[in-house]
Amino acid sequence: MALEIRDIHKRFGSVRASDGVSMTIETGSLHGILGENGAGKSTLMKILSGFYEADSGEVVLDGEVLDLRSPADAIEAGIGMLHQDPLVFLPFSVLDNFILGSPGAIGLDRPSARADLERVSTDLGFSFDPDRIVGEMTVGERQQLSITRLMWLGAKVLIFDEPTTGISATQQIQLFATLRKLASEGLIVLFVSHKLEEVAELCDSVTVIRQGKVVFGARMPVPAETLVTEMFGNVFVAQDREDVPLGDQLLRFDALSFTEGSTVVQGFGLEVAAGEVIGLAGLEGSGQRTLLRVCSGLLQPSGGAVILDGVDVSRASYRGHLDAGVHYLPAGRLEEGLVEGISITEHLVLSSESRRFFVDWGAANDAASIEIDEYSIKGQPGSPAEALSGGNQQRLLLAMIPTDVRLLLLEHPTRGLDVESADFVWTRLLDRREQGTAILFASADLDELLRYSDRIVVFFGGKVFAVRTVDETDPQELGYLIGGKERV
Repeated sequence: MALEIRDIHKRFGSVRASDGVSMTIETGSLHGILGENGAGKSTLMKILSGFYEADSGEVVLDGEVLDLRSPADAIEAGIGMLHQDPLVFLPFSVLDNFILGSPGAIGLDRPSARADLERVSTDLGFSFDPDRIVGEMTVGERQQLSITRLMWLGAKVLIFDEPTTGISATQQIQLFATLRKLASEGLIVLFVSHKLEEVAELCDSVTVIRQGKVVFGARMPVPAETLVTEMFGNVFVAQDREDVPLGDQLLRFDALSFTEGSTVVQGFGLEVAAGEVIGLAGLEGSGQRTLLRVCSGLLQPSGGAVILDGVDVSRASYRGHLDAGVHYLPAGRLEEGLVEGISITEHLVLSSESRRFFVDWGAANDAASIEIDEYSIKGQPGSPAEALSGGNQQRLLLAMIPTDVRLLLLEHPTRGLDVESADFVWTRLLDRREQGTAILFASADLDELLRYSDRIVVFFGGKVFAVRTVDETDPQELGYLIGGKERV
């Protein structure tokens, strides 16, 4: 069995997302697809999995030209895709999600499906409670459920789009072991990523896509410098963070307590100076995301106080926090940060400080063009938010930050971004720090926490387990602390 991609073309307006892409992937392969944000990786994978129709070209599996007009066509042909955010229904049970989309009669044989769930998941090394609500599961567990469902539906080609985004280090180890097992059993596994170290660790071959074209392909190992050059067209060197003098106390948490779902944090205390960067670390659901929501006014604390510039803002609304100079960038760029269906220009108008009743759209488009150039956004003033890649959505969110922000709250600010886009994001954020803005950011990337933080606050089990300056810790100790242990 081989998967052949023959001269695939796909345009979105003036943008050539796939520009004559061709490659062949043999059975049993763990094949890496590398490229910067906006290079065309996800578009190509969505064509393979039936979410998009190609403008021209062919997809051939085991000698048969496929007619892929929908995800149902793709899975019937044996191609399944695990998206960066697993496609699950959060209010439904594990069993309900497992049987959704299954072929056959209108009536579902739930006892048989329950037995199939246990059989397939056990073979993959997973374990599920069929009656558990999926909304209570971590991203890694939802991934495992999606893989189980795809295998049950008969997938022979599995596409993983940035699968390590939002999962723990332990879950990543288990995921990689699963992918190796699937490839060893004769499946084709496409691993889409921008992280060189993951492709180097996992894949036996690699293809690099840049600006919609295949620019490089080889068996692994390949020197990292070569892959970086092929991805970006030049050797990329991340900028080091420069220390800046910290200002007076800007933010103080006094015995703060808050609850969201099963997350309960009590008695949290911390002082933050103007210009200071505080990294928030911990397993998913440990309290760091909830703290950011409390600081932004989206959630009110159950006790204690949040003091900003000497003023208690604990019970202020989200609008009140904005007026006080607080700005929040959530992890869900399109779900929470941007509005699907409206353009770059409209986003910038909505986030502007102008309160005029009428909008001069000609001037607004001109201003949007300036911001597009300033933030290197790959799009036009009229481009809708959902047409942008993840990296370009994040750049748009940066362009929407007010000029006089005092406190920036960021949830996984570089999740899913390539190294160049991540460096661009942090260059802009650190520019704000030099103007006296304090930054609180949550991240699962230990290197990011150590590279950009002044101090790191580690949450575990609803408590602040440790506070460390970056000079007194390292990745190994952070890993221990996040797991609730002191390094011995």
